[in-house]
Amino acid sequence: ILNLLGDLQAQLGLAYLLISHDLAIVRHISHRVAVMYFGRLMEIADRDTLYKNPRHPYTRALLAAVHIPDPRVERRRRARPLPGEVPSPSNPPTGCRFHTRCPLREYLGRPAECEQVEPQFRDLEGGHRVACHFAERSGEVDGNGLPEAAGQRRAGGAVNVGPL
Repeated sequence: ILNLLGDLQAQLGLAYLLISHDLAIVRHISHRVAVMYFGRLMEIADRDTLYKNPRHPYTRALLAAVHIPDPRVERRRRARPLPGEVPSPSNPPTGCRFHTRCPLREYLGRPAECEQVEPQFRDLEGGHRVACHFAERSGEVDGNGLPEAAGQRRAGGAVNVGPL
């Protein structure tokens, strides 16, 4: 069905709004991707930029959780659930909606800004937009909230999701 949708899109110039939790499908069919958390847009970018260089901690966590079809890589992954509490949908948190689970907020030790001020979209390079106070420092932790080695990404981390 996805291939048919792609063919129809190419032949007829169609546009789709695809809403999915399956990031492999999103990567296969989308040109631009918007990531939401608790009803708030967190990151928008073209597909390749978002999958190669996610800048919001939630996007990084989502990509770190994607199953990798290579069993050798999958076994080496250090995936773990995000810390913190999932907020109530009927009473979302103030400030950044992701602050109760954000590994970057904890790593940087600046919780007050995240708890009190809702981040506005910031324009990065090439139409990449991120609603995070610390987007330029997002590479300091991997998708699991673990510190990244300087200049190096772990196999199976948020950036190296492999072919999907």
